[in-house]
Amino acid sequence: MPHDLPNPAPISRVKTDQPPGWPGAPARWTHSAKEGIGTAYHVGCRLWFTLSHGIVNELYYPTIDRPHTRDFGLLISDGETFCHEEKRDLLHEVAYPEKHCLYYRLTNTDPQGRYKIIKDVCCDPHRSVLLTRVHLEVLEEALRGKLRVYALLAPHLGGGGAGNSAWACEFAGRNLMHASRGDFHLAFGSQPDFTRRSVGFVGTSDGWQDLMGNFAMDWEYGAAENGNVALLAELDPATTDWTLGVGLGMDAQSVATKLLQCLSQRFEDSAKTYVQQWQRTELAADVHLDEHTGDGGSILRLSRCLLLGHEDKEFQGALIASLSIPWGETKGDDDLGGYHLVWTRDLVQSATALLATGQTHTPLRALIWLTCIQHQDGSFPQNSWIDGAPYWKSIQLDQMAAPILLAWRLRRANALDDFDPWHAIAGAARFLMLQGPVTDQERWEEQPGYSPSTLAMVVAGLVAAADLGRGRSDAEGASDFIFAYADWLNAHLEEWTATSRGELVPDLPCHYLRITPADPQSPDPHPDPNTLEIQLANGGGSQPARNVVGGDFLHLVRLGLRAPDDPLVLASLAVYDAVLKCDLPQGPVWRRYNEDGYGQKPDGGAFDGSGCGGAWPLLTGERGHYEVAAQRDPLPYIQTMEKLANLGGMLPEQVWWQDDLQNGKFKRGDATGSAMPLCWSHAEYVSLVRSRRDGVAFDRVEPAYRRYVIERPAPSFEIWTARHQTRRIPVGRTLRLVLAAEATCRWSVDGWLSQTDTAVRASGLPNLWFIDLPTARLSSGASVEFTLHWDGVGDGRWEGRNFCVTAIAAEKTRP
Repeated sequence: MPHDLPNPAPISRVKTDQPPGWPGAPARWTHSAKEGIGTAYHVGCRLWFTLSHGIVNELYYPTIDRPHTRDFGLLISDGETFCHEEKRDLLHEVAYPEKHCLYYRLTNTDPQGRYKIIKDVCCDPHRSVLLTRVHLEVLEEALRGKLRVYALLAPHLGGGGAGNSAWACEFAGRNLMHASRGDFHLAFGSQPDFTRRSVGFVGTSDGWQDLMGNFAMDWEYGAAENGNVALLAELDPATTDWTLGVGLGMDAQSVATKLLQCLSQRFEDSAKTYVQQWQRTELAADVHLDEHTGDGGSILRLSRCLLLGHEDKEFQGALIASLSIPWGETKGDDDLGGYHLVWTRDLVQSATALLATGQTHTPLRALIWLTCIQHQDGSFPQNSWIDGAPYWKSIQLDQMAAPILLAWRLRRANALDDFDPWHAIAGAARFLMLQGPVTDQERWEEQPGYSPSTLAMVVAGLVAAADLGRGRSDAEGASDFIFAYADWLNAHLEEWTATSRGELVPDLPCHYLRITPADPQSPDPHPDPNTLEIQLANGGGSQPARNVVGGDFLHLVRLGLRAPDDPLVLASLAVYDAVLKCDLPQGPVWRRYNEDGYGQKPDGGAFDGSGCGGAWPLLTGERGHYEVAAQRDPLPYIQTMEKLANLGGMLPEQVWWQDDLQNGKFKRGDATGSAMPLCWSHAEYVSLVRSRRDGVAFDRVEPAYRRYVIERPAPSFEIWTARHQTRRIPVGRTLRLVLAAEATCRWSVDGWLSQTDTAVRASGLPNLWFIDLPTARLSSGASVEFTLHWDGVGDGRWEGRNFCVTAIAAEKTRP
C-alpha cells in the first residue's frame, strides 16, 4: 500500500524491506574541484549547489556551511551493452547561457558521439529546491527508443554520510523519494513522474551496483535505513525531457510540498525569474571593468557572482571561503569544516573585491557581521561557522587588522551609511597593541613569529584606525596614540623580518624572510633573523629561517608601507622570483614558500598531512599588484589568472607546478585537489583588475602611504608591553609602556639611588593606558629600571619584579 511521507515505508513493488549490505561503504565526500556553484539570489531560497564533472555535487541548506548531499548525477544505459555514468564516462562542457548569473548549462556527450545529455541547472527562485532540466539527444538512430536514463543521488544529510535513511514513497499521488537524518529531510521527484525507484546501501545494493552488473535495473528496494545510502530513480522513458527537483527542509511534509509546488511550474518560468534576480545585482555594481581584463570581462563577471553567491542568507554578511572540501574524496564525516567556514581574512578579501566593483551593500553587511561576532577582547575568530561559533582557535593578527581596513575602505567609498564601526575598530586596535607584534600564526596558518605580511596588515590597519578615530569626541587622543604605536612597528620591520646572510641566491644576502620564528607566549623582542631555525609544517622539516622565503613582503608595498623601488624590496623580489616562480603554460605562478608541504603528493596522491605545496593563482594576483605599484601594466598577470580558470571559470587554490605525471593525474597548470573555487583567488583577480584601471592598488591605505613612503617620520617612542618586553631602546626615544590595566610605574635611571612614581594616562581607547618614561636623554649604555603597581587589579598589587631597558646607539633600518 502507498504511504505518506511522515511515516515512510516500502511501496508495494519492493522485493525486500531492507536491501543487503548494511550499513554501506565508509562515507566520503567528493572532489573539491568544482566547475560551478549556484544559488538563487533571493533569501527565500536557502539552498546552494556545486557542480563538477558534469553533475551536481553538494547541496547546502539552510545555511551555506551545512552540506547534505555527496553527488547527484545520471546513469545512461542501452540495457544490453553499456551503462555510462555521467561524471566518469562522458565528455563535459559547461556554459553560462546568461551573463551576470550563476545559471548553468551542462552538456555531457558520449565519447563515441551516439548521444548527449543537456542539463540546465538552477534553483527555484523562492524555495529551497534544486531544479534541473534534462534533455536527452539521441544521435545514433540504432539507440533511439532504447536508452534509459536513471538519476542517482547520494544523501549526506546534516553533513554526514553515515546514519542516513531513505525510502521510495508516494505523496499526493506522485512517485517521490525521501531521505532523512536527524532533523533534516530531502525530497526527490521528477516531472513527469519517476517510473521505477530503488534505495540501497553504497557499495553493495545501491543503484550503481545494480546497473553496472547487467546494464538493467533489477532492484526496487523500498527502504534503506541508518547507513550510507543512495537513491536511484528511472526517468520516464516515454519522453526525452524531464525536470528533476531536489528539495531540502526540516520537515518531511513541507519539503515534499514545496518540491511539488516547484515541479508544477514550467521550468522556463522559474529559470527566467532566477536569472532576473541575479541580473539585477549587476545594476548595483556601478564600476565597469570589462575593458581592463584579458577576456572581455567573462571571468570578472563570474567572479563577482561567485563572491556574492558565497554569502549566507540567514547570517547575512557571512561569506565563506569556498563551497568545497579540499581533497574531499579522502575526507569522511569527521572532517566537519572543509572550507565552508568564514575566515575573517578571506571574508575581507571578498568584501573588498565586491567594493572594487562598486557593490557596497554586501561589504557593509560583512563588516556588521564581523562586529557582531567580535570577542570581548577585540579579537576575531581564526575561522568560524556562519553563526560566529569558532572552529579553529588560533590567533592570527592579520585577521584582527582586516576588519579595520574594511571599515576604512567603506568610509572611503562613503558606504558606511548610518553604521558607526568605531566600537569594533577601537577593540581590534587595542587587541593588536597588546598582542603584537608576534603573531601565533601568519596568514598561512602554520607558524608563529614576526611575519612581513602580518605586520604589514597590522601597521596599515592601525593607521586606518587612527584615521577613522580623528576628531571623535569619544576617542580623544586615540589617533596620536595609535599612530605612535604604528610608527614603532614600521621602524622595526626590517630588524625583525629581514636577513643579511641569505644563501638562496648568490650576491643577494639581504632580503625579507617568510617569517622570523618566535615563541608566541614568550617572544624574544630582539630576534636574530640570521641565526634562527624554523620548524616547517606538513613535513617540511627544520630549516634556517634566513633561507625560507615567500611573497609575504609584497604586502608592504601593496598596502603603502614601502616604495616599490626600495632596495630591500627589489632584492627580495629577485630572490622570490628566482626561488618560487613557476613558469606554467598559462603564465607565471608562484609557490607560497620553499619547502612548503601543503599540497598534492609528488606522485599525485591527496594531501594527508604532508605533500608538496603547489603554485597558488592568487599569488600571481599579488605579484601583479606589485607591478601596479611599480607603474607597470599588470595585464599579463590578469591574463594568466584567466587562463588558470577551469572550464567552468573557477579559480583554484593551487595548481600543479611540476612536470606532467605519467599516470595522467595532473599536467602542469592543472588544478590540484585543493579548494576550487577559492573566493580569495577570485577576489584577488577582481581587485587586480580594478587596480589596473586605477593605476594604484585598490586596497592601498593612503594615510599609510603618505606617512611611510612620502613623509617617513622618525619614531618618537619605543614601545614596551607585557607581551613584548623590549630590553633596549635607541638613543633619543621615549619609552612608552602600554598597559591593559591602570597602574603606577616606579622607575629609576640611576640604579635606584633615586626613584619616581608616574601614573598612567588614558590612551583614548577603552581599557588601555600608557606611561611615558623620560628616556630620550639617556646616553648609549645607560638604563632605565622600573616596576609596576597594578592599581586597577583587586585592591592593588606590585608586579613583584623589575624590568630594565638599556639605551643603544640608533640602528640602521635596513640590513
